[in-house]
Amino acid sequence: MEHTVRSEQGSHIVALSGEIDLESSPMARTVLLEVVEQASKVFVDLTSVTYMDSSGIASLVEAYQQAKKSQIGFVLVSASPAVLRVLHMARLDKVFTIHENLELAQHADL
Repeated sequence: MEHTVRSEQGSHIVALSGEIDLESSPMARTVLLEVVEQASKVFVDLTSVTYMDSSGIASLVEAYQQAKKSQIGFVLVSASPAVLRVLHMARLDKVFTIHENLELAQHADL
C-alpha cells in the first residue's frame, strides 16, 4: 500500500493505493487517524485501491468513528469496484458517505 496526503482549502485528501490487507492496514490506520487529528474534513480517495480485506475496512471504520466523535467530515471517494463490493457486503455503504469522485464530494454538504 502506498499513500499521499494533500491539503486543499482546509480539507485533507488521503489517496490510498494498492492492496490494503492485514500487512498494510496498520499503516493505513495510522495515516488516516493522523489526518483526522489535523483536518476539518477528510476525503479518502480509493481510486487506486485494488484490494481491501476486513482489516482495511476496520481501519476505515476506526478513522470514521474518530472523525465523527470530533465532528469532522469523513468521506470516501472514487471507491474501486473491489472496495465497493466489500463495503456493500458489510453493509457499510449505508454508514459511510461515498461519492463517485473528489469534485462531487467537495461540493456536497457533509
